[in-house]
Amino acid sequence: MNCREAVKTVTAILQDQLVVCANGIISRETFTARDRVENFYMIGSMGLASSIGLGVALSENVRKVIVFDGDGNVLMNLGSLAMVGALQPKNFLHIVFDNEAYASTGNQPTCSNMIALENIAKSSGYLYAKRVTDKKGLIKEMSQLLESDGPSLLLVKISRYVGEIDIGRVTHTPNQIKERFMSAIK
Repeated sequence: MNCREAVKTVTAILQDQLVVCANGIISRETFTARDRVENFYMIGSMGLASSIGLGVALSENVRKVIVFDGDGNVLMNLGSLAMVGALQPKNFLHIVFDNEAYASTGNQPTCSNMIALENIAKSSGYLYAKRVTDKKGLIKEMSQLLESDGPSLLLVKISRYVGEIDIGRVTHTPNQIKERFMSAIK
């Protein structure tokens, strides 16, 4: 499964959940797969999607807040896993698309092939953390996690991009992204 397939699979299941997308390819794939006012696309700030998502989850009492993250982003800000674990937001779902590379900057390898990010989340206090490797497992886990209390982390193993990355950019301005997302929260 590649990033595009994984993002399309997850976004097809979403209803009114709020989604904070990590910068780079993840925002671009999500925007292309299913643009919604409930999506917050990060244009920069590598590693901070989980921190922003945590803040939204703590202020949002009703809906699930989902963070679409990448292995490189999580590695950039491992401290956010500990903060999520310490604060225990029940409505927090962290999805990590792990291709073992920094896809947005040229596929340089990360170290996620040597460490299990889901185990770091579990030891940081996430109530549930699991790895999936195929579409069937992804659909099954997503359906369960959308109905369960968190914080939860689902690590989705995906393949690396090969060759040129054929995906457009988010066409909304940062201000439009902010305004749309704020209107979805109200």
